[in-house]
Amino acid sequence: MRLYPKLALSSFRKNGRFYLPYLLTCAGMVLMCYIVRYLGNLPQLDTVRGGATVKSCLGMGVFIIGLFSVIFLFYTNAFLMRRRKMEFGLYNILGLSKRNLSVLLLVETVMIAILALVLGLAGGIALSKLTELLLLRLVGGEAGYGLLIDLDALGNCLLLFGIIFALLYLNSLWQLRRANAIALLRSETVGEKPPKANYLLALGGLVLLGGAYYVSVTIEDPLSALGLFFIAVGVVIVATYLLFIAGSVTLCRSLQKNKGYYYKKQHFISVSSMAYRMKRNGAGLASVCILSTMVLVMMVGSCCLYFGTEGSLMNRYPRELNIRLDFETVADLPLREGLQGEIDTLLDQKGVTPENPIEITIASCSGVLEGDRVITNTEGYGAVDLPTMDLRTVYFLPLEEYNRSLGLQERLEPGQALVYGISAEEIPTLDIGGAVTLELTKTVPEMITIGGATVDVVPSIFLVVPELGPVLEQLNTLPEFSGRFTIHPIWEYAFDAGLAPEAEMDLAQSLKGLLYDNPEAAHYSAGVDSREANRGDFMAMHGAVLFLGALLTVVFLFATVLILYYKQITEGYEDQSRFEIMQKVGMSKVDIRKSVNSQLLTVFFLPLVAALAHLGFAFPMVRKILTLFNLWDLSLLLTITGITVVVFALLYFLVYNITARMYYRIVADGR
Repeated sequence: MRLYPKLALSSFRKNGRFYLPYLLTCAGMVLMCYIVRYLGNLPQLDTVRGGATVKSCLGMGVFIIGLFSVIFLFYTNAFLMRRRKMEFGLYNILGLSKRNLSVLLLVETVMIAILALVLGLAGGIALSKLTELLLLRLVGGEAGYGLLIDLDALGNCLLLFGIIFALLYLNSLWQLRRANAIALLRSETVGEKPPKANYLLALGGLVLLGGAYYVSVTIEDPLSALGLFFIAVGVVIVATYLLFIAGSVTLCRSLQKNKGYYYKKQHFISVSSMAYRMKRNGAGLASVCILSTMVLVMMVGSCCLYFGTEGSLMNRYPRELNIRLDFETVADLPLREGLQGEIDTLLDQKGVTPENPIEITIASCSGVLEGDRVITNTEGYGAVDLPTMDLRTVYFLPLEEYNRSLGLQERLEPGQALVYGISAEEIPTLDIGGAVTLELTKTVPEMITIGGATVDVVPSIFLVVPELGPVLEQLNTLPEFSGRFTIHPIWEYAFDAGLAPEAEMDLAQSLKGLLYDNPEAAHYSAGVDSREANRGDFMAMHGAVLFLGALLTVVFLFATVLILYYKQITEGYEDQSRFEIMQKVGMSKVDIRKSVNSQLLTVFFLPLVAALAHLGFAFPMVRKILTLFNLWDLSLLLTITGITVVVFALLYFLVYNITARMYYRIVADGR
């Protein structure tokens, strides 16, 4: 039995450039899994506003890292098995049976598993306090001083990666069992048959990618953008694999037909080599492209949410205290005058003088936009119709308050309206439920910030009318829907109080008591929001998203680098014999370097270019989704996108330099 550990250690030493990155990657996955699980169990999160949201995000992170670990470790283990098959074939011929090789594989797997778990868990425990401090700093919590070992996280990691390594062993065993000694010996020298150019698959990839790009750049509705995002991601992934596998082969065949390009020393070897193994290369390059796109989109989105937290908070809560009363009927609207008097009395008692007040009376209704009509009675629609329905919330507000709030001097005649949310040129008149028809005279470029409207998941249409009273009288004739009135009068009152955070939150509680326990409360539903009371929730959610995004970015970057590393090393050994032959017939090392650069520049940067194209076309959809989180700052989004692209491109170029040198040393010097 002592023979097996000796053989395993000997194999590790001889194949160090293959095993060391694999071992470090396994340890890195264990480390990430422990840290995320440890942070999800932090008792401090129970005392942080929004702590439940943070725990939910971290729980999702554990699932993503676990799933990705299974997929990625199987992927990288395939590289190792391809390299080891020749060695196993030699052992088999020298007298080791497949049973002996199975035991050897088991010993190697156990040794790697133990090393990976020890290194990963030790690193996770060592870094757990640092990541705890970072997370609690992002979400606004306070960290303790002790260094704890989370036994629950420890046990979960041991169980998860124990199962993963067991599955890896069974997969390697299955590959070993189905191959004979001769096939194992020849596995290193037998390449894949060059696939034929498949124009149909390449065209299908182009059509799918073009369709996904078209949806992304033309979609207007943020809710639809969120619903279609993951569908579009799936389509782009399929299209990317089709284009990199079938499309790249077609490109190679086209280059081979171009005699002026193909029959040159720097292109001949690289193009023929690419065509010979492009099916496997295409899948690997597509994986790099998808991972790169995920990194870019994830960092752009999470950084925008975090650094735009204050802007999102201000958009959602335009003043420090925000009061909204939704009245049951139009007849209940006059109650607002008495309620405002009671609010003012309470503020006087508290010694608070409202600053920068916003007071606005509006009305809203919901329906389906079909052409120039908003259908408010949707009883005939079923759940299956929801994906195709253009659901809208329509807000009506008086011209006087619109002009006063924005400092404008717009004029309207009875029956006319200014519109925001749809185009007056495309829809010159709008019928609402058959009760009122308005002539849309102008599409305005900006609208009053209405706090409640900023959280509507359904896109809004804002109609500025000459006077609200006559329109409400017409809309009041709309029938009830599901036992509720169709039109909802709304009174919003927001102001700055100039108080300390705790005093501001106490005042909000007093206002809630006044409005919730009021004798007239049966005629309205009230909402009182303090900006400071909600700041913690915003910080917690956006901080957790940034933290999780950063962790997953590190994981995906590891995966991207390792795929590129193994790809270069494996192909270097496969190309070594070919370049040896070319050197014997007169090809110099300078020519080899030119050929290597031609191949690597073509292949290596293709995923980066495709990833940047994916990001560019996904940008409109990402921007729409961010508006659902009250993030409207385009300049912030553009700045973060630019910085992310530059940093990622520099890292990518660094990896290219390192792996290109290793590839060149292998094919030119045999080492």
